[in-house]
Amino acid sequence: MLRIAVQTKGRLHEDSMSLLSETGIKLEFGKRQLLQPAKNFPVEVLFLRDDDIPQAVADGVSDVGIVGENEYAEKNKRVNIVKRLGFSKCRLSLAIPKALDYTGVEWFNGKVIATSYPEVLKSYLKEKNVKADIHLITGSVEIAPGIGLADAIFDIVSSGSTLVTNHLKEVEVVMRSEAVLIANPALSTEKKEILDELLFRMDAVQLAQDKKYVLMNVPTENIKEIVEVIPGMRSPTVMPLAKDGWSSLHAVINEKGFWEIIGQLKNLGAEGILVIPIEKMIL
Repeated sequence: MLRIAVQTKGRLHEDSMSLLSETGIKLEFGKRQLLQPAKNFPVEVLFLRDDDIPQAVADGVSDVGIVGENEYAEKNKRVNIVKRLGFSKCRLSLAIPKALDYTGVEWFNGKVIATSYPEVLKSYLKEKNVKADIHLITGSVEIAPGIGLADAIFDIVSSGSTLVTNHLKEVEVVMRSEAVLIANPALSTEKKEILDELLFRMDAVQLAQDKKYVLMNVPTENIKEIVEVIPGMRSPTVMPLAKDGWSSLHAVINEKGFWEIIGQLKNLGAEGILVIPIEKMIL
């Protein structure tokens, strides 16, 4: 049985549970359960605060965990990142009152910076040869400058709306973060095998993201040009139709630039274009 730690609530919780669901893992939900076993896969999910997950994985309380890369960096525990998950993206940034002029990172010399991520900030300031006082806050960091508690803040930024609300502006991006799957480096052989299967399923889910399966009827004489337009995985499937001079072409294309690609295909004579979402993709 492989135990995986997941954040108790919030956006990271929702994204993590969605990923597990897409990998086919069905959990036995119960009231106020901190530990939930899966019905159909040798996994159990342990719900923890996000900042407790790196420690839990390092201590072997949990074998693996889904956590923000920002927490992984802040806690700096003896765990390994085994997969980047591509969701819950944000950044750790320095921000100052909007009305102030910013001249560069040296502006922070002698200033008081409020943050919930003191270790990441210390490392950054040392790298930039900046001497500032760090004020640790575990709650709403963004209010610190407004109440005179600090000159600036170092905090998570996603959309930036919270900074705008508190009359702050982002001036330095220190690190970019996303959800990562971390693991205890001393997993048993049995648990490594379960983890490998889980990673295989996660890969299949991730490969399918932002991709569409496209079927179309195309003039056979234009197949070479059409294949050059489609950024497929390898080579599209081409089958002859009953009508002379026409073929059926099947391919996978990315969501990015989708309409531009479709436009080019139509110009090359493609007809009856059918677009199907992809749930999983296995290479």
